Amino acid sequence: KEQYYSEQHSSLINKAYQTLLNPLSRGLYLLELSGVEPVQETDCDADSAFLMEIMEINEKLAEPKNEDKLEEIETLIKVKQEELTRQVAAAFERDDLQEAKKLLTKMKYFANLEDKLKAKKVPS
Repeated sequence: KEQYYSEQHSSLINKAYQTLLNPLSRGLYLLELSGVEPVQETDCDADSAFLMEIMEINEKLAEPKNEDKLEEIETLIKVKQEELTRQVAAAFERDDLQEAKKLLTKMKYFANLEDKLKAKKVPS
């Protein structure tokens, strides 16, 4: 019986750790705790400059594989994610949950780009 409970708790602890480890999932969880609706990509009332930036990065990722280009894109994505993480933290500190939600929506776009980049970097 104890082993069963240990297995259950171990699974929950691992899930909690993974949620809190990633800034995006951590932010989404904090919104959920605050009773804010989950972030949807359709929520993004982002300015056209942001959407153009995302589109340009997507187009670069669609180009034939070029290691230098991929490194450049990887650096850009990392910088943007760090910047957004700082902004989200500041929004939560101000208790501005709607701003945090908007920023987390943008973070989801960059997380998707990061996934596409990783898939492109994996040797086929």
